Amino acid sequence: MSDEQLPPTQPPYGGQNPYGQPAYGLGGDGSTVDDRNWGSAAHWGSFVSAFVALAFLAPLLVLLLKGPQSAFVRRHAVESLNFQISMLIYGTVGGIVAVILAFVTFGLALLVIIPAALALCVLWVATVVQGSIKASQGLDYRYPLTLRFVS
Repeated sequence: MSDEQLPPTQPPYGGQNPYGQPAYGLGGDGSTVDDRNWGSAAHWGSFVSAFVALAFLAPLLVLLLKGPQSAFVRRHAVESLNFQISMLIYGTVGGIVAVILAFVTFGLALLVIIPAALALCVLWVATVVQGSIKASQGLDYRYPLTLRFVS
């Protein structure tokens, strides 16, 4: 058989195939499966660490452990960390304002405060899930309503 008749060989793991597309296991930006898993963990880990009321611990841990090794993981960990810190601030300030308003209005403000708090919780869960999915797909994600403290 001549060289023209041979089927193309599979490129090595992590290389480029003949069509210019990333090889199996790499995202569009060159992120590996391991990078995408750690990037995703920076988001969904917030659910786990939220049980101790410190949802920012998981992205901080991912940032410290894997952030220096991968720019992809660092971007996702920083984005998740900023969002979790922002939500902590919003929740604390909102809680203080809610207590004051509930006291001043003899509890009548709770008719507005409780649905607003539930909407904020739904927003938090939906955006964290969406960020985790985007990270697992090898895509970047920007959270809404985020104050950028860490860069």
